[in-house]
Amino acid sequence: MCSVLMSIKPEYVQGIMSGRKIYEFRKKACKRTVDRIYIYSTVPVKKIVGEAEIESIIVDTPEELWKITHKGAGIKKEFYDRYYENRGEAVAYKLINIKKYKKPKNLSELGIKTAPQSYQYVEE
Repeated sequence: MCSVLMSIKPEYVQGIMSGRKIYEFRKKACKRTVDRIYIYSTVPVKKIVGEAEIESIIVDTPEELWKITHKGAGIKKEFYDRYYENRGEAVAYKLINIKKYKKPKNLSELGIKTAPQSYQYVEE
């Protein structure tokens, strides 16, 4: 079992927690096989607010990935297109069993000193 801490903007965290956003998009896939993410809500929250299991990881061209994920993307197509501009590959993590913490956690509770730019593996 391998977990990662992913930094996600609060507006997208809200989408994940409400169930509107079931895919988390990244420009590159994690090198290790990951089955869970810890959701770190960035500024101004700056806390780990929940976690989710990864059902699948989809890697495809940005155009094909959007066709597969658009109903659960939780983001606007314009933002998606800007994010993947000039990229030949796009990655989506399909999230399931999303759990919101009653009390958000500090990074130190996972043994992490600073928030990652994108993601960081969590040793458990």
